[in-house]
Amino acid sequence: MKFGKLPGIEGVDFSLPPLNERSLALLGGQAHDHFEMFVGLSRWASKEWVGHLYPKGTKQVDYLAHYSKAYNTIELNSTHYRSPSIDQVKKWRDMAAPGFRFCPKIPQSISHYRKLMNISEELTLFVDAIAHFEESLGCSFVQLHDSFSPALFTNLAHFLAQWPTGFPLAVEFRHPDWFADRQLIPAACDLLEKHGIASVITDVAGRRDVSHSSLTSKIAMIRFVGNELHPTDFSRSQAWLERIALWRQQGLESLYLFPHEPGDMMASDLADFWIKEVNKQFGQRIAGSSGAAAGGQMALF
Repeated sequence: MKFGKLPGIEGVDFSLPPLNERSLALLGGQAHDHFEMFVGLSRWASKEWVGHLYPKGTKQVDYLAHYSKAYNTIELNSTHYRSPSIDQVKKWRDMAAPGFRFCPKIPQSISHYRKLMNISEELTLFVDAIAHFEESLGCSFVQLHDSFSPALFTNLAHFLAQWPTGFPLAVEFRHPDWFADRQLIPAACDLLEKHGIASVITDVAGRRDVSHSSLTSKIAMIRFVGNELHPTDFSRSQAWLERIALWRQQGLESLYLFPHEPGDMMASDLADFWIKEVNKQFGQRIAGSSGAAAGGQMALF
């Protein structure tokens, strides 16, 4: 992910934003009985993982089946470039392991080219397709273009009014004017809360404003951009784990975490670090690459 990347990270303040009192009030102050955490990458089609994440000799057609034994979600970026067909969605769904969640990205024809306006036909096509993920559908997300500022607030409101209920959705804001003191501006929070829509948190070195702490639903999504497994990748991860633990105690119901690194092997290594801590701290049973190599049978770390 190139957004917010820097040639060097010297001098970057990686501290988390302060807790958002509005978000804590939204969560309700009581832990949910069935908190779930999902950790995954942004692709499954990597030859580098054969012999590591995938057994030696694995064919590309079987990558997803093996990937879904290691991680329990995917940031499905391919749908950003083209809305999938119903047949394609059914194929992906049937290949994935039980409990796996797909998080499809809204097509750029909707989010970027049309700026969320005059998109009824494209939106219907997309929603009709992803509905066939059935219980494997996680939280979809719409990434607003860098130039999509609060001046286009009406566009966003119109889009969210069209988004169907029962389909979890998160919005990733990028234009700096959506943020003030590393929080989403109140108007954005009001709109998302009204529709029960989550806000994407993007932790990246070059844009500290977008690593905000404004939760707008009881679902959270974090896109975490590392720096070639620099020590700060792990200290930042630990800080987020502490924040997530607090949110969980306050009432957060589910969280999707997508680690990004410049290379596929580094991305899986960082994801495995997260998984080890998530399993230990939150009682999850995500396998990770070592568990997948053992056939997907993984006890808690």
